[in-house]
Amino acid sequence: MRNLTDYGILLGNIILLVLGQTFFKLGLQKAGGLVWDKLATSYYIYGGLALYGTATVLWFVVLSRLPLSIAYPLQSIAYVLALLVAGPVFGETVTLTRWAGIAIILIGVYVISRS
Repeated sequence: MRNLTDYGILLGNIILLVLGQTFFKLGLQKAGGLVWDKLATSYYIYGGLALYGTATVLWFVVLSRLPLSIAYPLQSIAYVLALLVAGPVFGETVTLTRWAGIAIILIGVYVISRS
């Protein structure tokens, strides 16, 4: 079994990516869409970029410790976390079909993590 710390770093990377996407979405909403002059001065956009930069540093650590064939598929956990954020933060409707897709992803993550 791989070191639990390696998976913790991977989870940190995933959380930062989801937070970065959340900040990007908030920045776009506040700017009224792709209004570049507003986006260029958006603290949400800069925050998202900072989160993505930090996530990239963690990703380098992950890649130095875990096989890509394990680490990259496990990043699909980001889809699960993004769905959990979409409802409460953005008021998006999460359908039963999407929940079924999340279940399939989680099964895949379980299978890959056991290999």
